[in-house]
Amino acid sequence: MPIAHWQERFEEYLHHNWLQDDKAHDVAHFRRVWKTAQQIMETTEADWLVVLTACYFHDIVNLPKNHPERHLASTQAAQETLRILDAHFPDFPRTLYDAVAHAVRAHSFSAQIAQQTLEAKIVQDADRLESLGAIGLARVFYISGSLGRPLFDSEDPLACGRELDDSTYALDHFQKKLLKLPESMQTEAGRKLAWLNADFLVNYMAKLCAELKGDYCGIDRGVVEQFASPKQSS
Repeated sequence: MPIAHWQERFEEYLHHNWLQDDKAHDVAHFRRVWKTAQQIMETTEADWLVVLTACYFHDIVNLPKNHPERHLASTQAAQETLRILDAHFPDFPRTLYDAVAHAVRAHSFSAQIAQQTLEAKIVQDADRLESLGAIGLARVFYISGSLGRPLFDSEDPLACGRELDDSTYALDHFQKKLLKLPESMQTEAGRKLAWLNADFLVNYMAKLCAELKGDYCGIDRGVVEQFASPKQSS
């Protein structure tokens, strides 16, 4: 069966059977992760059906970031994925069950599960890339707003004189997690895309800091120099 047909079937199932309110982890998110995964695995020998399936079901169980069992969500998602495949996609190859489950389980940042397969590495990289760039920026503030967190500390936005705390300030999440993602990418293609998008976030931080100082026309060059990617600083 063509890979595009599997994608259509997965989306149809999700639209009719999956009810959830988190618009940062919806079907559109799955579709974007899949598009990114295709870019990453273009020159690899990865199994496209495994990657597609994991991309579309990796957040089928998604617990809020402040949930005490957040680290277990990907394991629960892997179990639910296999249940769905068994109940609703009987023609899906059972020989791929383990590979799909591992890719779903290992994608999570909080679960800290090592990726044992190329497919798992691709899915994790594609999902993490969604956290960077313009979409990543929007998702940070969307999720923080839903949790009732302030956007930033106006007096010390970059936490120069305090501890970073992304459970309190949305902007702290950039330094606490997002700007560290490029170094954690599992594939070379994922790493290149990650650095490119991280630079966008740095420039946003520099613009925000300039505006907090009353400069609405420029950016804070010191911020850019402080957080420049290896390519920029070389």
